[in-house]
Amino acid sequence: MKAAKLTPYLVAALVVQRLLEVRRARQNEAWAREGGATEYGREHYPLFFVLHPAWLLGLWVEGRANKGEVRWGWLLTALALQPLRYWIMHTLGKQWNTRILIVPNAERVTGGPFRYFKHPNYMVVVAELLSVPLSVGATRTALWASLFNAALLLLIRIPAENRALKEYERQTS
Repeated sequence: MKAAKLTPYLVAALVVQRLLEVRRARQNEAWAREGGATEYGREHYPLFFVLHPAWLLGLWVEGRANKGEVRWGWLLTALALQPLRYWIMHTLGKQWNTRILIVPNAERVTGGPFRYFKHPNYMVVVAELLSVPLSVGATRTALWASLFNAALLLLIRIPAENRALKEYERQTS
């Protein structure tokens, strides 16, 4: 199968997935705020709404231009990440969100994939931002999205989340 033929279907599936996740995140955000949640890292949140649409646009443009074959190993890797994504969301339940929201007296989640990794969702996103574009030969998109995401996560997001968790631990001890 040609990468250019698969790309529109792949992008459409990702857009639907992301929109459903944003809807769920907003529902969970409403629950968290009703519970008195404090938000951390609000100032960097819009950067994710630059990264992900730009990634999808790059995937669309570069994937549609590729006359080569689908790289099935990368596509299977991307598909294999999805059960982990939903395991993370299921484990977090109402605490899953795209924002950093700390709900007073909410129990910290340490089960499921959090038993093994401190930030499993970020691992999935890192692998996804790389594997999906590579599956349709969108190597520039994979590279720039991975670099931007790494900078965003390592320099801004994870430190903000770690500060929020320290504050949570201080409040609960």
